[in-house]
Amino acid sequence: MIANAPAQSIPTRKASNSQPKLGETGVHYEIFVRAFCDSNGDGIGDLNGVTSKLDYLKDLGVSAIWLMPVNPSPTYHKYDVTDYYGIDPEYGTLDDFKRLLAEAHKRDIKVIIDFVINHSSRQHPWFQEAIKGKDNPYHDWYVWMSQKEIDSLNIATRETTADSGERNPWHRVSGAPFSEKYYALFWSGMPDLNYDNPKVRQEIYKAGKFWLQEVGVDGFRLDAARHIYPDWEEPKNHQFWEEFGREMEAAKPGVYTVGEVWTRAEHIAPYFRGLKANFNFDLSLALQEIVAKERDTAEVVTMLVNNHTIFRQVNPRFIDATMLTNHDQNRIGSVLKGNVNHLKVAASLLLTLSGNPYIYYGEEIGMLGMKPDEYIREPFLWDTKEKDLQRSRWRRPRYSADSSVVPLASQQQDPNSLFTHYRKLIRFRNSHPVLNDNLSVLEASSIQQKGIIAFTRRSGNRSVLVVHNLSKDGRDVILYPASAAEGKRIIFDTSGKGRLIKGGKVRVPAYSCVVLEGDK
Repeated sequence: MIANAPAQSIPTRKASNSQPKLGETGVHYEIFVRAFCDSNGDGIGDLNGVTSKLDYLKDLGVSAIWLMPVNPSPTYHKYDVTDYYGIDPEYGTLDDFKRLLAEAHKRDIKVIIDFVINHSSRQHPWFQEAIKGKDNPYHDWYVWMSQKEIDSLNIATRETTADSGERNPWHRVSGAPFSEKYYALFWSGMPDLNYDNPKVRQEIYKAGKFWLQEVGVDGFRLDAARHIYPDWEEPKNHQFWEEFGREMEAAKPGVYTVGEVWTRAEHIAPYFRGLKANFNFDLSLALQEIVAKERDTAEVVTMLVNNHTIFRQVNPRFIDATMLTNHDQNRIGSVLKGNVNHLKVAASLLLTLSGNPYIYYGEEIGMLGMKPDEYIREPFLWDTKEKDLQRSRWRRPRYSADSSVVPLASQQQDPNSLFTHYRKLIRFRNSHPVLNDNLSVLEASSIQQKGIIAFTRRSGNRSVLVVHNLSKDGRDVILYPASAAEGKRIIFDTSGKGRLIKGGKVRVPAYSCVVLEGDK
């Protein structure tokens, strides 16, 4: 935070004359279909199970759901696609998907699907053709190099990154009539597609248009968006996403696109030329740290203001997709060791900061999970085990069981539960024109007190001051200058015990948040 300094002045974004587009307002919810809800008793979560829980999601207050991959795939996670036009039979049928979409839209819930186009499955018909020989028309749909070429470019190995632990990305095809190796950044079962081949681009655009126009989805989460081209050709990604964005926008004006780009802000920024939104992994890690330590060690607001300045230079209407954790990270419940006070603080920060917040399924009930990935994707606990006929049984839980996590049904009856906290926060956010403006400008506050994070959010001619107490002790927070308290009132208070006191101060109880607004 900036001590004893005026808040940074940043021009308010120009308001659009049209209705807000998807992502510019609202809270989104990520679902691993396999683990969410089982509708037919086979132990596997499915699309009809998601449909059956839309009323729950509406009650929670989410405006869009992101479904992790639903296309046919040989793996449990389905990030290696074998058919870009189908639904995996484990999850249901295309008709089931269309029914889910229709029922979601009836409830004003948009549907975003994972579109995995960096790579296909090794079992995809394209790759099965590609390995038949160099003369096969599909051979050039993937990235191939001889060992000599690999060595000359010094790319035989790579440094591991946050989004890929693969150090040896080149792989041979056993028994193939050629010696070249194919490039697969994540795993030998996921060969990277060759986007220098116009036929690959056109086929992927065709698939995207199918889901947008013929099926009717509202947008895409773009897996591995930073890796459309290999590491040594990363600048070519930016041009690709600009072209992709134009193609999808032409197919469905206002289509929402959010990229997985796990890197520093200055490297994320160019992706906003083609993508409407990108996930903010730096914020995720910072929130985990400051909540656990109960102090702002990451100077999180200053970091966000600086990052937003970088993003705004590329796209004034960028959408910062924020989160606590997702399907690739240890669950926030385990990171914070199941401490409900800390989990409430984390939720309060996520849902009051600017940006388009994402909730990973089960975060709202404090689900736990540590890597490997299967154990951060455990079944959702709808009710106690003996009553929960729709609970997925795809994997025996190691972390999120009745003995360690209070099921949803019980939390819904508890006014002090984590779930109740989430629902109250989301409903308030949705109801307030500043907090619900995901494009609102964030400004650092000059308030500088131990265990306190304060910031202003500004939209048009309205603004709110948000004050968070990360610590176990109540705080009397001094508003600088004292006149800043004049005319202000508390419009939201997570504890119900916050109050303005004499001397330009606001009382913020332990682990709570207050939102103040002046006269309109």
